[in-house]
Amino acid sequence: MKNMKRFLALAVTVAMVSCGNNNKQEDENESYTIGDGNAQQQVDYDENAPAGSSSNTASDATASNDADVVEIKISGNDQMKFDKEELRVKAGQTVRLTLEHTGQLPVTAMGHNVVILAQGTDVASFAQEAAQSGSNDYIPQGRQNEVIAYTDMIGGGQTTTIEFEAPEAGTYTFICSFPGHYIQMQGRFIVE
Repeated sequence: MKNMKRFLALAVTVAMVSCGNNNKQEDENESYTIGDGNAQQQVDYDENAPAGSSSNTASDATASNDADVVEIKISGNDQMKFDKEELRVKAGQTVRLTLEHTGQLPVTAMGHNVVILAQGTDVASFAQEAAQSGSNDYIPQGRQNEVIAYTDMIGGGQTTTIEFEAPEAGTYTFICSFPGHYIQMQGRFIVE
């Protein structure tokens, strides 16, 4: 009976801690916007950002206040893994894609981005060329027509957000274009 009371006390304590205040203090974040002609990027740096969940569910898309905007969140870690292998949106929707790097390593050692490639793109060839394009955030010059959208390259504890219009219906590949990462860090961007 004594052990049962200890177990219940521990369970209640864990439940209370889990239900604690999860509000972010936005004042601690730095933020700026970058425009590249096709998409606007909102970049947030939060050194105290909590680690994201690690789920391989098909979609983390949520409707925002804007009727035609869908928000998608994806994270990458220091083990070169995205937390999602599939993202789903509807054709023509405005997509607000947020990438969070849940690891601790700096961008120079373990940078991550999300690059959504056009249908028919040779992923291996693109990634090999991207590996030689460090001065251009690992997006190869002359192959921009094969890119639908991409986030900034970020390091551990950082977050970046972009907005773009979903292309026509189909299945597209998304990758991290940091050298060697595309082998493990890729998935399907499904437009319905």
